[in-house]
Amino acid sequence: MAHGSITADTDRQLGSSSVSRHRFSWNEQGAACIALLAAFATMTLPAWSQQNAQDLTNQSIEDLMNIQVTSVSKTEETLSHTAGAVFVIAQEDIRRSGATNVPDLLRMVPGLDVAQINANTWAVSARGFNGRLSDKLLVLVDGRTVYTPTFAGVFWDTLDLPLENIERIEVIRGPGGSVWGSNAVNGVINIITKKASETSGALVTAGGGTADQEFGTIEYGGKLGDLMDYRVYTKYLNDDHYPNAGDNDGGDGWHMLRGGFRVDSVISSRDTLMFEGDIYSAREGTPTNYLPSVTSPGPVPIETFVNLSGGFLQGVWNHSFSPQSDTSLQISYDAYQRNDILLEGRKTISLDFQDHFSGWSRQSILWGFTYRDSSSTSRGGLLVSLVPPNLNTQLFSGFFQDEVEVLPHQVFLTLGTRIEHNYYSGFDIMPSARVAWTPSPRETLWAAVSKADRTPSEFDASVISDRGAYPGPGGIPATLSVIGNPDVGNEQLIAYELGFRTLIRKQLSLDIASYYNDYSNQDSLEPAAPFFADTPPPPHIVVPYSYKNLMHGETRGIEVAVKWQATHRLSLAPGFAFERIHERLSPSSHDVGSVAAAEGSTPGYSAQLRSHLAIGRGLAWDASAYFVDRITLPAVPSYTRIDTGFSWQIAKSLSASFVGQNLLKDRHEDFLDTFGSVNGTLIKRSTYVKLSWQF
Repeated sequence: MAHGSITADTDRQLGSSSVSRHRFSWNEQGAACIALLAAFATMTLPAWSQQNAQDLTNQSIEDLMNIQVTSVSKTEETLSHTAGAVFVIAQEDIRRSGATNVPDLLRMVPGLDVAQINANTWAVSARGFNGRLSDKLLVLVDGRTVYTPTFAGVFWDTLDLPLENIERIEVIRGPGGSVWGSNAVNGVINIITKKASETSGALVTAGGGTADQEFGTIEYGGKLGDLMDYRVYTKYLNDDHYPNAGDNDGGDGWHMLRGGFRVDSVISSRDTLMFEGDIYSAREGTPTNYLPSVTSPGPVPIETFVNLSGGFLQGVWNHSFSPQSDTSLQISYDAYQRNDILLEGRKTISLDFQDHFSGWSRQSILWGFTYRDSSSTSRGGLLVSLVPPNLNTQLFSGFFQDEVEVLPHQVFLTLGTRIEHNYYSGFDIMPSARVAWTPSPRETLWAAVSKADRTPSEFDASVISDRGAYPGPGGIPATLSVIGNPDVGNEQLIAYELGFRTLIRKQLSLDIASYYNDYSNQDSLEPAAPFFADTPPPPHIVVPYSYKNLMHGETRGIEVAVKWQATHRLSLAPGFAFERIHERLSPSSHDVGSVAAAEGSTPGYSAQLRSHLAIGRGLAWDASAYFVDRITLPAVPSYTRIDTGFSWQIAKSLSASFVGQNLLKDRHEDFLDTFGSVNGTLIKRSTYVKLSWQF
């Protein structure tokens, strides 16, 4: 899409002014970090036994279908009765996956397109329109948004959470605007971490391999009095570079150190308080592009290094008036800085309140409001800058939702809407209607109609990006430039969904979701009238392009997920997704690339098969195969990825694993950023060994 082109063009600056080559191997920082971890592990503190995550191996498929989820309606409901396309990644799925980061975990979700651009950059989207910064996917951690309004997307490299602390990841394919607000267009990912009481004791993990060269986590949890639980942790990673197309060092190695805490308190019989936070510092290689001068014919590739830093604080107060009535207040503060050519940073304060009442017969009402204040700073350069460079925006939002049990235990109707006011496009309304019919305890048929909008990003409205020059009339250089449009409006979606879940037999479940999405007012990149500019020198003609909402289209698709406990030792989980995208331009449009970019950025279909075999004596074998169809723009051929791993429970508190990733082919492309925000490298075959000790 055009939005992707702007974002990516300006993201070409996401590198630092340093252009020297650097290899990320064992270094003083890594050694100091591991030494600190080792010292922490050997401290003579009284220890509680680390509680193991709930073992789902002995649960039937019927038990798993009744897992409680909260991200569809912001209230607890069973997965089997939810009127939405939801996939839950549980802690046991995380442990078995062999993944070392959140994006690789998400590969198991049918309908989610996950691709790695280089060693530290991913493209993740739901139901189409994939790109480095996918602007239609809202990502949350414990209900706190990590979607940045500067670029309209998520920086996955900074979501390096300790995977052992994740209770589950709820992935919604489809809109969630009436509950979560703008930008929850094609999907919502909510990463939910464990309570501190579930991680008491000490945990030490350490590992290393060919790509994930060194990584480790040290964590300690305990109690302060009878009513307060806590945990603290520190985590380090050092990842090697991937090769570029010439089989040389791609310049994309990286390392990160982070630490965090969580405290859960019982204030009274009706009140609980959760307080958590973390802080991180990282340095990563960013092969990107640079514009040397305004008269340059185009950007040139360089290898740069970006210093990243940031963190957050979050508090959640829950109060129960009665078993049928409760409220929740969440306050958070986020800050980050990316020390790149743009030198972009952001500070955000958010307040979310909701009230739930279910005291009336067969009715449950939920309402609430959100306030968000966000300030950004940037410097910029020739290739990309923001005007104004510093900006403060505010968001006001309120929602109302009513769930009615039309027929007892069989038909549930949920009506909701959110009204929102944002800095760029003013007021917006996002209604939804969902119905679930359970003719038997083992079957659920659901349908939904929803409206969701993507609001303009700071790049859409404020970017100035010079892409290169060519000789103009009379020898005066002419520069192609993208200039933001402060009047660009919301991209809008009306989604129609239909799904069916069934427990075919006690050990076999089937989940099917289909959809038709109708998009309007999508961003296109339109030419504007040329003008003369004196700065930056030399004097030149600017040939501008700017955003307008002159594209529209539709997508349709189907997603299938199966869980089968074939024997008491063997489980299989196949999945499949199919999608078609059809985009069109308004008659007044002169855009030449947005349709091809929107239609060609997502594979037509994908398939997967995950298996788990409990061998015995503490040994288990897990394997996953993922097939991804080709994409046409950027042009990447189809590929199959195979991951496998052996795990060994050596003792009650000690385990080891050996994992291989991308085993089928040593080097392949997952995704290319056509617009040059970062340059891609080849994803290589890798292995690692990991030890985990709980005490």
